[in-house]
Amino acid sequence: MSTASRPHEAIITTWRAESARLVGALTRLTGDIALAEDLAQDALVAALEHWPATGVPDEPGAWLLTTARRRAIDQFRRADVLRHKLRELARDGEEEVMPPIDHIEDDALRLMFLTCHPALTPESRAALTLRLVGGLTTGEIARGFLASEPAIGQRISRAKARLSAVRAEFDLPTGAEREARLDDVMAVVYLIFNEGYTATSGVDWMRPDLTHEAIRLARMLADLAPHEPEVLGLSSLVQLQASRIPARLDDSGAPVLLEEQDRSRWDTGLIRRGLADLARAEQLAAEGVPVGRYFLQASIAAQHARAARAQDTHWRRIAALYDVLAAAAPGPVVEVNRAVAHGRAFGAAAGLAVLDALDADALSGAPLVPSVRADLLERAGAHVEAEAAFMEAASLTRNASERGLLLGRAEEVRRTAARARRDRPS
Repeated sequence: MSTASRPHEAIITTWRAESARLVGALTRLTGDIALAEDLAQDALVAALEHWPATGVPDEPGAWLLTTARRRAIDQFRRADVLRHKLRELARDGEEEVMPPIDHIEDDALRLMFLTCHPALTPESRAALTLRLVGGLTTGEIARGFLASEPAIGQRISRAKARLSAVRAEFDLPTGAEREARLDDVMAVVYLIFNEGYTATSGVDWMRPDLTHEAIRLARMLADLAPHEPEVLGLSSLVQLQASRIPARLDDSGAPVLLEEQDRSRWDTGLIRRGLADLARAEQLAAEGVPVGRYFLQASIAAQHARAARAQDTHWRRIAALYDVLAAAAPGPVVEVNRAVAHGRAFGAAAGLAVLDALDADALSGAPLVPSVRADLLERAGAHVEAEAAFMEAASLTRNASERGLLLGRAEEVRRTAARARRDRPS
């Protein structure tokens, strides 16, 4: 079936691929992100009205931008303001349907920096990025984060109002500010990915729509900033981790842990692309370009991806990488994962030592620390303590699938302890 015979599908595909460039270009031309989104939405509505009758144009992205630009000209004429902008828009001409390609790419990157402005909260950055850069509807974002559509709509509206209030500039930041903002952009993409990979609440363990959107955003960012090893590291990381998704649930829909997964079900295409991004980042690192947390995490994920079987995993190399990561980007989550790596590489006692050095209040109220402690205790043969830790972790999670997994492991440890008591000589 040709694209022209599937206009609605073509519209959705075009919107997802072009919305960031479209809104970015319109923001540059109008200086108003809210107006730019309205104009882009008007163009989308026009496509929904015209393409089913006239067919999909040869350059659908150009058609959307031309339509939105004409709407902008009409609005400026009606308002009888910003005459210089009208002349500028008109001078671009009806014949030149798209700005030069370097402007288009820069506009998309500018938009990502704008939606991740430091004046916004991480939650607002994520919602606004998915809306304006990802092209998702408010309803899709709400379903992804298990929030009501009105609540997400208000979050997005407040974010745009906040950007206007702080007079956020559309120009790309430079120097130290650019580096800090780029880190904000990557953090938002990774936040979206993590929420999709292991949902913090709800019934489902994963939300693939969010995961796939984060991968698309990471790839887009890598295309726009191909000489940044951390950006390439992020793109590599999310693809390598996402490659495991087909094996993370069994046939009944229950979660399957990494070491028990059928690795033949891993997505080899994502692994191949993830390793290619990492190789490019490694080349830049060899040339002296600094790397950081995403590059190191991708290097860790690559160790898992390259192991054909769980027992082939090079845990000592992973532990060494976590030691470097802990020095480069210290934090409690890194320390917990470092405890796992040291427990696999050097024995359960070594992992527990890393975990015991963690601040007692770190990650309090979350299931991560007690679940890892339980796993290490189980490996150490301390079954009673392991069962109690698994039960504690189950009581802390807000995700039903994760709770079922933890309760199942607690029951398994309980049975193991019972068997050990029965087999013990009297």
